[in-house]
Order: sequence, then structure tokens, then C-alpha cells
Amino acid sequence: MTTAPLLPHRLAAGVTDARARLRAAGARPGDRIVLDAPARSRWDVLPHLLAAADLGLATLVADPGWSAAERRAVLLDADPDLVVATGGVTGPRDPGRATRPEDGTALLPTTSGSTGAPSVLARTRESWRIGFDVLGPLPGPVLVPGPPSSTLYLFGALYALHHGLDPVTTGRFDPADARAAGTVHLVPALLSALLDDRERHPGGPAPSVVVCGGAHVAPAVRDRCARLLPGTLLLEYYGSAEHSLIAIRRDGGPLRPVPGVELTLADGVLWVDSPQAVAGRLRHGVLEPAGPGPSTVGDRAVIDADGALTVLGRASATISTGGTLVAAEEVEQVLRAVPGVADVVVAGTPHASLGMLVTAVVEPAPGGDADRRALREAARRALSPAKRPRRWLVTGALPRLGSGKPARTAVDAGLRDGTLDARPCGTHR
Repeated sequence: MTTAPLLPHRLAAGVTDARARLRAAGARPGDRIVLDAPARSRWDVLPHLLAAADLGLATLVADPGWSAAERRAVLLDADPDLVVATGGVTGPRDPGRATRPEDGTALLPTTSGSTGAPSVLARTRESWRIGFDVLGPLPGPVLVPGPPSSTLYLFGALYALHHGLDPVTTGRFDPADARAAGTVHLVPALLSALLDDRERHPGGPAPSVVVCGGAHVAPAVRDRCARLLPGTLLLEYYGSAEHSLIAIRRDGGPLRPVPGVELTLADGVLWVDSPQAVAGRLRHGVLEPAGPGPSTVGDRAVIDADGALTVLGRASATISTGGTLVAAEEVEQVLRAVPGVADVVVAGTPHASLGMLVTAVVEPAPGGDADRRALREAARRALSPAKRPRRWLVTGALPRLGSGKPARTAVDAGLRDGTLDARPCGTHR
């Protein structure tokens, strides 16, 4: 985490005010703080986060979209010394709390919770600075259309400041905003929305660079991007909250590890040895340090002889059907490329003889509907029979995390207990 030599004037003034508030509340170097901002103005946390970094505090950005149970669990693990409401009264710090030793922790990022409850990590400034330099300077201004509680978007904003660029932070993505951006940070679903807008409004300004992370970009979406935005560099990266940037793909080339990152496989699971890795994980206020050497988040992968990486998806998102293991994300990549599909989650639903049935839950593009015939044809062309969905559902809107990624755990739970708002594909309400 870093600040540019010269912050934009309005942000610099906000940092000065936030620093004074934190000092007045009794914040001490080594303290852990939680930043709370209303959903309508989530980026109000940014000056407080930069001020906290200057004061040697470790900061967790709360997600206003967390359930009450999720928030309780996160606060229990973080054990903060101070909870700061950016728009209200802060502190004071409990003078009876013991002073924590400074350990270099600057950020307490939380995992997205896409496959489980959020957990609290501990990250040093330097671990993210490495990633900023790996990505290198890109054109500004930098559009960051998502919440700071997501490490993907927070990385984008701090990356811009690190390189002296102006971050344009918004609570939600409007494709019109991208026309004035030099660089825009997106997840694949928002990239598809950008391309849909370009198809409706061809020509005119476009971002010079699209940085896309959070999930795989399907080859057909990559081809569509090259066709609709021929002057735009598509820079895809594979990373995690635990390891930051792991590998980068530029304009459709192979996905390759970034400098300093070493990758190995054990039983098909990817292990990452990186100077960008977090320092550890907090449980009930206690830091469990990460051990030296490689670690894993459970993604399955293939590494070619020339070092190119193919990520097959999280082992926890694997469906066992009829004796075959199916990577949900592989199926999702194929289906996301079908025209009229905004996004899709593939999950397993119980089946008497197969164990689990490969089930696709499709969110159509705005104003459209899912074309089951086109979906089945895409699956037939690209997937072996065991990997093709046997059950097709359509929903008006997939449950989502603050980052914009689908909430896989919520979809699984809704399918299990029948609460997911979805209907069989091809039927109408």
C-alpha cells in the first residue's frame, strides 16, 4: 500500500482530516482498525486508509453487504482496536487495551467469500507494492468501478496512486464511464457488459487498457473484445487475495507467472511461492503466520512444458457426477460466451444414480432470455458428454458478492433448500 508523491488535492485534504480524526480517537502504531462506510459512499474509506498507513495502522475495509453473521465472524477474527465510521463518530480507543507491537502489517484484506465465509488475512505494504510494479505503469485515468472491500478494486485504486495516476472510483459499473478512462479494472461479467454496450454504441472513445481479474475470461469473450475494441489492450491476470498477482495474459497470449513467482503442482493442485503472499491469517485476534515456501488456495491447474499456466478452477467447485470430476469453472467459461448470457454459475444438484447432476444457473443479459438450444449447442461443441449440464435454470439476477463476482456459496445453498429464485430454462413467468 502506498501513496503517490502528490495526491489529487481533494484526496490529500481528506487524508489530512482523516489523520487528525484517527489521532484524536487515540489510534496507536500497530493498532488494527476497521473502516465502515455507507453502501452509497463506500470509497469514503480511501483517505482514512491512506492516513492509517501513514500512522502505522493495519486496516480492514468492511463490506456493508456482509450479513450480520459474516460481520460478527470477521470482527471476531480481526479483533480491532478501533472501528471507524467514515461518516460519523469514531472512537475513542479503549485506553485499557494493550498496545500491539508493530509487525509491518498494513492491510487486513478479507477473502471474497465466493466459496465460503470471508476470512481475514494480514498483508504488508511491500507485498502489494511488488504487484503494482509487476503490472507496470498504464494509461490514466484509472476507472475502478467496484467496492474497496474487494481486494480486486482496492488494488486497482492503490495501484493508480502508486503510479501517480488519478483513480476514478465508483460504486457500480456504468459502461459510459469507461469511454473516458485510460485503464479500467473489471471482472469478466463487467467486461461482457462493456462489450454489450460497445455493440449497441459502436465507435467513439474506448479505454486503452482493460485489466480483468477475478475469474477466467472465455476465449470467445477474448475474441469478441479484440473485434469490438481493436485498439484496447486486454490484460488478464490470475491472482488471489492470498497471493496477489500470480500470472498475467496479454492480448490473448499464454498465461504466464509474473516475475518472482514460482509455481508447482501436487496431485493437480497449484502451489504458489511468491514474495507477494500474505503474512498470515487472523483467527480470534491471533495472527497465524504463513509458513515459508509455497502455499495453495486449492486451485487445480496444468503447467505446460514451456511454463504456460492453465487454471482449471477451485477444487471446492468440482462436481462429482457419474464417476467423473467436472470443474464448474470450465463449464462456466463455455456458457458465458453464448450470446445473450450475462453470467452463469454451474453447480451440482443431488441425483439418485449419478451422485450429482451438473446444473447451470444462467443470468440472461438485460432485456433478453436464455436460449436453451444455443446453450446446449455450445456445451456440445466444447465439452465432453460428462461435463455438459443436464439441468438448465434461468434467474433474473445471480446472487453476487460486493466485487461483482457470483456468490457461488449462495447459489449452492439456494439450490439445496429450494430458495434460489430460478426457473427451468425455456419456461416463462
